[in-house]
Amino acid sequence: MKRSDFIRKGILGAGLLALGSRLGIAIPRKLEQTPKLETPLGFNHLPQPQTQTMNNQVLHKADTRGHADHGWLKTYHSFSFAGYYNPDRMHFGVLRVLNDDFIAGGQGFGRHPHDNMEIITIPLEGDLEHKDSMGTKEVIRHGDVQVMSAGTGIHHSEYNANRDKPVKLLQIWVFPNKKNVTPRYDQISLNMEDRKNKFQQILSPNPDDAGVWIHQNAWFHLASMEEGLQLKYDLKDKSNGVYAFVIEGELTLNGTELNRRDALGIWNTPSLEVKAKTPTELLLMEVPMSL
Repeated sequence: MKRSDFIRKGILGAGLLALGSRLGIAIPRKLEQTPKLETPLGFNHLPQPQTQTMNNQVLHKADTRGHADHGWLKTYHSFSFAGYYNPDRMHFGVLRVLNDDFIAGGQGFGRHPHDNMEIITIPLEGDLEHKDSMGTKEVIRHGDVQVMSAGTGIHHSEYNANRDKPVKLLQIWVFPNKKNVTPRYDQISLNMEDRKNKFQQILSPNPDDAGVWIHQNAWFHLASMEEGLQLKYDLKDKSNGVYAFVIEGELTLNGTELNRRDALGIWNTPSLEVKAKTPTELLLMEVPMSL
């Protein structure tokens, strides 16, 4: 589908939307011979101002996310993506996409393009097979973190590496602070014990720091918290905001109660106070609030 035709079809009467990757097209393995997408994806969005509240925070309950069920793919969108459009849910600062994906055994996304976006993949269960135009062929497993700097342009495919069980993952897109970089790929395996009752850094702007790195002034942390545990997170850059996503469990964050798959975006604060009400898995994404 030509980009002009897609825009007319997908945003008639709504203006130019910041639509997500894959152009809403989910390509299972058995249809991999489908003609390749031609439109570069990643930076062809028009950012809109983040909805602000009086107390400098925005609450996104799990059941308010966008949802699509393609049978082999079940996905939830925290921000407008593909067929899901909400003008108040375009992005949080430079955080553009947070997709919560379930991919059936043997299925996946055929070869498709991206450009000028930092793409982070965090498997929650199962194994994801990755191939790209740089010649990379890897399997990403629970406990790994993958990052792609799409830069000037990259094509890749993502498949469930197993035919007998699903793969569950979070895929996150961040607007870069530098455009048209040379595309690159990185993947690391984390020691999950290093997040037990503390924050484990999994991403930063510095190649010499713990975790993977991206072209943005952002820091991501994971924590696995016991019931009743309290943790404090001090922002690395006080001008940033934090988007907290509860992977599993229940907690309070700066006094706001959050349950499984709830998220709280908060800014204009130097630190966060987190208390786990049950055993909890938490992802904190500290990002710049302006593009």
